[in-house]
Amino acid sequence: MLQQVDLGHKSIEIYEPVIGTEKIDELRSIASKLKKLRLLYINSTPFGGGVAELLSAYLPLLRNLGIQADWRIIYGNSHFFSITKMFHNGLQGAKIKLTEGIKERYLGNIMENAKQLDLGEYDVVVINDPQPAALVAFSKMKAKWIWRAHIDMASPDLQIWQFLKPFIEQYSTAIFTMKEFIPKDLAIRTAIIPPAIDISNTKNMDLPPHLPRAIMLNSGVKVGHPVLLQVSRFDVFKDPYGVIETYRLVKKHLPKVQLVLVGTMAHDDPEAWQMYGQINQEAVSDPDMYVYTNQTSTGSLEVNAFQRGSDVVIHKSLKEGFGLVVSESLWKAKPVVAGRAGGIKLQMKEKLEDLLIDSTEEAAEKVVYLLKNPQMMHEYGDLGKKRVEQYFLMPRFIKEELQLISEIAGV
Repeated sequence: MLQQVDLGHKSIEIYEPVIGTEKIDELRSIASKLKKLRLLYINSTPFGGGVAELLSAYLPLLRNLGIQADWRIIYGNSHFFSITKMFHNGLQGAKIKLTEGIKERYLGNIMENAKQLDLGEYDVVVINDPQPAALVAFSKMKAKWIWRAHIDMASPDLQIWQFLKPFIEQYSTAIFTMKEFIPKDLAIRTAIIPPAIDISNTKNMDLPPHLPRAIMLNSGVKVGHPVLLQVSRFDVFKDPYGVIETYRLVKKHLPKVQLVLVGTMAHDDPEAWQMYGQINQEAVSDPDMYVYTNQTSTGSLEVNAFQRGSDVVIHKSLKEGFGLVVSESLWKAKPVVAGRAGGIKLQMKEKLEDLLIDSTEEAAEKVVYLLKNPQMMHEYGDLGKKRVEQYFLMPRFIKEELQLISEIAGV
């Protein structure tokens, strides 16, 4: 049997002061129609990255609403996950050389996972991202299958897309974050459901006012000097080297500025370890640059503290499916300077678009402006918090996903 992920306990009631009783009652009404269904969510890792974070918040809330929902992960060795990382990059437009041997190794692993999957019976199966995408073709489970793409697939590498497309088209529906992400020749039903953050989890819950400062001091950061922060996987599309260059340009104007890079490491992303080593080398000779990971005792609580204690958050993605850390930071009323990419544009509309950037130089210019104008930092922070409250909290995500499942399952 595929490894089952233990789910914590959450209550949807925590959102009542934020969104109101009426919307909570609406969620309970929608969920009541689905209580006889068994839902299964599958991805490739229980920690590290936005998908695992989304599921760890969403699924306990589904259970609190009375829905039977489980979470399982596929298994694979480092070679398999090197292949799926290549697929992940290729679907986002990177040029990939796909050999018959790579296809065979990927499908061989998927077949082994499919054998373990058939031990349970579910009514709806939701598969996340390319790693387990081909499971639908090899499972004997009689269920409605949904595939969720968390990345921008508007211009995929042709070899990768031609290989995966026949598997994806076996699903009843594919969910994307934005309509612009849908490949033009995908011939199945599609739905648009942007992700959301959970304000009750450790990364987003309120903290005592003294705690962010204390945690940052304990980590070695100089509290009282300006702090720039990026939280992301160590991934070429997150452009950590561009963030470092931005920091160095800012430092020419504000010599006391510091840079904190927090990387989330996951076993399904072997490339991240190599990049982590290279970034660490950059930090060795710079006493104002700090690199932390979830493998070095920097967990969700510490990320929460860093986001609340930093002055400006940078998320300089070149490609981005959504970028939960953008909404996380905006929820904490922090100004975010971010790449004009994918789902970031969805989160940063209207006045917040002022802080979208297309180059390292532009990023540095925006950061310097904010640090020299504290009132504008507060203004953008307040606008960001209001936008997240309106559009990107978990109850909205739950409502849209359950409405889709209800349609597909015919209940």
